[in-house]
Amino acid sequence: MSISKAAGSKIASPKSIEKRLRIERLVTVNEIVTFDTGSDVIQGLTQTPKTLPTRYLYDDRGSELFEQICELPEYYLTRTETKILQQYASEIARITGPCELVELGSGSSTKTRIILDAYQQLGYPMLYVPIDVSAGILESSARQLLADYPSLQVHALAGTYELALAKILPSELPSRLIGFIGSTLGNLTPQESDIFISQITNALQVGEYFLLGIDLQKPKHILEPAYDDSQGVTAAFNLNILEHLNQRFEGNFDTTQFEHWSFYNETENQIESYLRSLRSQSVELHALNLTVNFALGETIHTEISRKFDLKIIQQQLTARGLVPLNVWTDPNQWFGLLLCQRQA
Repeated sequence: MSISKAAGSKIASPKSIEKRLRIERLVTVNEIVTFDTGSDVIQGLTQTPKTLPTRYLYDDRGSELFEQICELPEYYLTRTETKILQQYASEIARITGPCELVELGSGSSTKTRIILDAYQQLGYPMLYVPIDVSAGILESSARQLLADYPSLQVHALAGTYELALAKILPSELPSRLIGFIGSTLGNLTPQESDIFISQITNALQVGEYFLLGIDLQKPKHILEPAYDDSQGVTAAFNLNILEHLNQRFEGNFDTTQFEHWSFYNETENQIESYLRSLRSQSVELHALNLTVNFALGETIHTEISRKFDLKIIQQQLTARGLVPLNVWTDPNQWFGLLLCQRQA
């Protein structure tokens, strides 16, 4: 199975694409106020230790850098999950039958094509509901998919996972599959993860499905290079959060005076990423009327990436009514893909 264009598909006309595309923007007043005013930035940079919300990593440049990260030799996650999907997508499609595909954090929808190809080969109707905070990424990737899959319908939702999951209506097809792949669950704290799984359960009807990709626990000599690569792309990605703040909030962060620092916390089973100040310095964010002082070596926490135990995550999902039907891994057991079904 291929992640390239659907085999034998004809290129759809622009008129056909418009008929099959719907983009709905789901942004609350509180989210607009928080993101535009930077109140979350103020809160994070005035506390001890300093933190920044992970979402500021993903401006246009940050998204481009992350796409580059996924191609790095050290970053095993994307290619390992892709191989699992290529091997088992047909089985997933046969188990679920015709169903609406909802994808959280769809991004460029590259791996989505593997699943769409499997449903198309079985002759199933295809309705795709991508969810992402970036309306621009949603629209560009949706239009490309619609051009390559003439029978596909797309209803894109631009907003947070929480808002979108609360807004999705009962499926127009016999069932629904919510996909959360790419090990993004690892970026949530255990408390955030519990809330998120409950939201998934509430968004599914009994008998519907949840497809989850998770990165599994493994030695630190494999994990740490994936988050601090030899080419420095991950460092550039992390440092770009400061450039994003400069642009959005009229800041004067000098990225040459900070360094990327990440390590595997073996007690918590998580990669932790920070930016570390290379000298004592003060930074202004003029649009926020904020001055931030840094001591030499002081850090800003930007992201975590938790690594999972396969047995424990299955128990946690089952306790929330999401019973694993199938669990697939690669030969090294570095990555796991779980297909769960919502039970009463």
